Amino acid sequence: MYVQDDMWKGIPLLHVYDDSMNEQTPVVIFLHGFQSAKEHNLHYAYQLVQNGVRVIMPDAYLHGVRDEQLSEVKMNIHFWEIVMKSIHEVNTIYEELKIRGFGDSKIGIAGSSMGGIVTAGCLNSYDWISTAAICMGAPGYVELANYQLEQFGKMGVKLPFDEKQKEAILNQLSEYDITKNLNRFKQRPVIFWHGHKDVTVPFKNTYHFYTQLRSHYEQSPEKLKFVESKSSGHKVPRSGVLAVTSFLSQHLA
Repeated sequence: MYVQDDMWKGIPLLHVYDDSMNEQTPVVIFLHGFQSAKEHNLHYAYQLVQNGVRVIMPDAYLHGVRDEQLSEVKMNIHFWEIVMKSIHEVNTIYEELKIRGFGDSKIGIAGSSMGGIVTAGCLNSYDWISTAAICMGAPGYVELANYQLEQFGKMGVKLPFDEKQKEAILNQLSEYDITKNLNRFKQRPVIFWHGHKDVTVPFKNTYHFYTQLRSHYEQSPEKLKFVESKSSGHKVPRSGVLAVTSFLSQHLA
């Protein structure tokens, strides 16, 4: 197995693969969480490569080798800018995959925490995605943004924008919010993983969305899966990693 440190169109990433792979090998673009970095999720890449899937793991804007040493408060303020930039950079990676000869491969998107949130936005934006995994992610951008603002208010954080600017931001997020149009899933295979004790990205909101989404998969219920853990918070245990990587591998085969 090789872990190649690379730079594609200005995006630092890890390219993980082995000698058995070729141009037709399926690919997963795996997206890390907030204040994490690409190499922190290599355990996902290991399982995927073992199952015959090539993995691309980028550093998000202001993360990993792109870190600008911002405070946690400033990073939180940039959160949705990072999410939207990541959605666009996923397409840049896809275009580079085609240039490098991997354009005929099935391509999946997966991510944990912020990466799961980005994954939902990518599903809303790109039809070329074959399958997806959303770990501890919130498909409802506007709902999560309002929850975050409420938490900032409780902590006494002064936000650098007024009500009019806030409305503009929420309107922009609405364009990426797949909960506004469930038909964008197009019955593509999707797995969710979430812990009941997650206070960073609330479990109940994601699970409620999943229950709504099920009616869009009535003809192919095996393509939609929700794995929950009653004892877990904002961290995916080994059992969750295995469930997610198995699902992705199966539907990319």
